[in-house]
Amino acid sequence: MTDQPQGPRPPKRGHGVSRAEFKAQVRATRTDFERQVQVTRADFERQVQATRAHLDATSERIEARTGRNLILAILIGLVLGGAMVVSLIFIKELFMIFASVIIGFTSFELAQALRRAGRNVPRIPVVIAAVGVVPAAFFLGSAGQWLATLAGIVFIALWRVALAILPDHRAPTRAVLGDMGAAVLIQIYVVFLASFAVLLAAQPGGQWWTVAFLLLVITADTGAYVSGLNFGKHPMAPSISPKKTWEGFIGAALSCIIAGVLLGLFMLDQPWWFGLIFGIVIVVTATFGDLAESLVKRDLGIKDMSSWLPGHGGFLDRLDSILPSAGAAYALYLIFA
Repeated sequence: MTDQPQGPRPPKRGHGVSRAEFKAQVRATRTDFERQVQVTRADFERQVQATRAHLDATSERIEARTGRNLILAILIGLVLGGAMVVSLIFIKELFMIFASVIIGFTSFELAQALRRAGRNVPRIPVVIAAVGVVPAAFFLGSAGQWLATLAGIVFIALWRVALAILPDHRAPTRAVLGDMGAAVLIQIYVVFLASFAVLLAAQPGGQWWTVAFLLLVITADTGAYVSGLNFGKHPMAPSISPKKTWEGFIGAALSCIIAGVLLGLFMLDQPWWFGLIFGIVIVVTATFGDLAESLVKRDLGIKDMSSWLPGHGGFLDRLDSILPSAGAAYALYLIFA
């Protein structure tokens, strides 16, 4: 083995060197060694600070361009996506619980946003009605999905009428009807569309279709993000979502078509041409869902539905592309599976 340098070595006491001189040499050597350590440490800290500054500057540029904290978005996306995939593949009932929590939080989040916009939407019945649709769709199928959704709308409407008895909640009839309409929006836009994912997962082999369409939605989002970040120049709908570009949509479409073919062949046991249809349908519905939520936020005058998911905004900011895609995926399942 070759000897490796270990820094300054302490001097050896030789003949003719006094004890005091030897101690002075040892102190000098120790001082030189400590100075070298400090210099090395300072150089390392400067490199770390420079690297951190570079990463922060890059993250700020990306966030300014896309409106998203990339690192937090990736971490939270991995956690949520991993929990959802595990619940789907191993125990379907766990996915039902997971979906109940997500749909409940999303409904509450939209109700809060509508209340801030001036609509007196009762939050308790909204959450109860949202959570109730999930087991109905999972165990009773499409009939349970429809009945639970309609029952939820009636339940929320009756709750709002009952609240009108209280002095603090009294309002003109037109305002009360507007509050009911806002509650209907939550039940249809969030709960009913999201319940298609539960309905799909409950079918024989439906868990793989659910995983596949979720992966396609993620692929569309990632493809649009990367393409728009690097090549985006032509806004798709500047009055609704100024940062969404046609270049991003093209990147999302190409990514989805490739992923759709691969998922159709190796996960769903479908012919390659089904993957083309699958990819095209999901990229269209995902883009529509993203624009629809942007339009809702624009009407409400907000940037994000909430700040519950750092890097993403709120739950609805993550589910916007999934909601219409769930219905489309269920329709494709009924046709091809």
